[in-house]
Amino acid sequence: MDIQKVGVIGAGQMGNGIAHVMALAGYDVLLTDISQQALDAALSTVRGNLARQAGRGKISEADMEAAMARISTTLTLGDLGQTDLVIEAATEREAVKQAIFEDLQPHLLPHTILTSNTSSISITRLASRTDRPERFMGFHFMNPVPVMQLVELIRGIATDEETFAACKAVVDKLGKTAASAEDFPAFIVNRILMPMINEAVYTLYEGVGNVRSIDESMKLGANHPMGPLELADFIGLDTCLAIMNVLHDGLADTKYRPCPLLTKYVEAGWLGRKTQRGFYDYRGEIPVPTR
Repeated sequence: MDIQKVGVIGAGQMGNGIAHVMALAGYDVLLTDISQQALDAALSTVRGNLARQAGRGKISEADMEAAMARISTTLTLGDLGQTDLVIEAATEREAVKQAIFEDLQPHLLPHTILTSNTSSISITRLASRTDRPERFMGFHFMNPVPVMQLVELIRGIATDEETFAACKAVVDKLGKTAASAEDFPAFIVNRILMPMINEAVYTLYEGVGNVRSIDESMKLGANHPMGPLELADFIGLDTCLAIMNVLHDGLADTKYRPCPLLTKYVEAGWLGRKTQRGFYDYRGEIPVPTR
């Protein structure tokens, strides 16, 4: 199948990154959100990130302008029905994702492939609520999308080979690497990464180390580019908690129990960089640990 036009649902951090890489690779992109302000902000972010790439000589000015010209926006979800591939990148809540696919379904072309950028939710379950479970799969980009090389491709139980091959061809055209994952809670990356972050929060919770000592230990002792608590702030503590809950509920193993301190931070609204406070306070010139 020849995919030419891609619809992206959600203009947030992941959605604008997906629009960026798709347009740069030559795909026509239709980006939707429930807020015009979010769409305007997304276009501004994409232009800024493309300009940064151009400034470093990674792309030309002509490439940047051509990519921007390939991105259009709409507030009407049904408009995405005319695309060849839809990538849903809305908030990590299953009920929201299901509602989006149900609203979009009557407008879809017969050949349109539906995918979700979910980091943990069952692809099989999402697909079962649509009219095309065989043409549905997980298309999980890493954050930040323009920088990270990996894309997890997750087959649901009904996903057919043609759909997988079409999505794999898109990943190849993006110049990224596809990792094929089975549809189990949190797939590969987050199945391994999130328990490590959760254990770092437990280490803080139990007083084994403070924020700075935990992050410095993993950066200098395990050669991680970013400490686990700093990384949690970057991802969003609400997202980390949501994935841990999916792991705990889906696998019924106590080793995936979310740390109470992680829950407390989320309840406080301290979600990391996006709210200016998490395990670090970002309101000043230099991030300061909050514990």
